[in-house]
Amino acid sequence: MSKKAAEHHKKAAEHATHAARHHTEAGKHHDAGNHEKAAHHAHTAHGHASHARHYAEEAARAHTEEYGKK
Repeated sequence: MSKKAAEHHKKAAEHATHAARHHTEAGKHHDAGNHEKAAHHAHTAHGHASHARHYAEEAARAHTEEYGKK
């Protein structure tokens, strides 16, 4: 695997992990009735999820560049 693809995979995993943490926090705040904090964490989670998707797509492109050549 190319170094570029490996780095993109690593960043995708990091952002997915951060998104999961923020979703967990959003759920806790929602259950406690603190909807403003819940919304904040949900919004932050969405941003991390978006970045995770971006890096996953970049990893796929890097794989195609590296292994899609004939």
